Amino acid sequence: MRGAVFRDDGRLLLVRERHDDRWALPGGWADVHQTPRENIEREVREESGFECRVRKLAAVWDRTRQGHPPQPFFAYKMFFLCALTGGAAKPSIETSEIGFFAEAELPPDISLGRVQPHQPARMFAHHRAPDLPTDVD
Repeated sequence: MRGAVFRDDGRLLLVRERHDDRWALPGGWADVHQTPRENIEREVREESGFECRVRKLAAVWDRTRQGHPPQPFFAYKMFFLCALTGGAAKPSIETSEIGFFAEAELPPDISLGRVQPHQPARMFAHHRAPDLPTDVD
């Protein structure tokens, strides 16, 4: 699961992952006995320090069809469009830096195991046109 959290100025929240020192949308594996909303809102808070509210399921993509490196397991990746509701930037045990980026300013060092470059671009499209249907592979 990944959260696409946008500020009022249209900038997208990214976190620098300690694992590979690269940028990604905040998120991770779902915890048992938590709803998708609870999971993504918790992941955003834990990894960035910011509070958000899920607004929309923007995409459900087959991990293997999106260009991610091969893994020994199968997974769907769910991307949620989220509204920023509070908090402040706070790195965590998993993240070393937090930033908000305009679409034309996205960093080139994306964590490809977590997010493919076309995925944040698609989240910008959903942000600009909230009535877009959910993307599904």
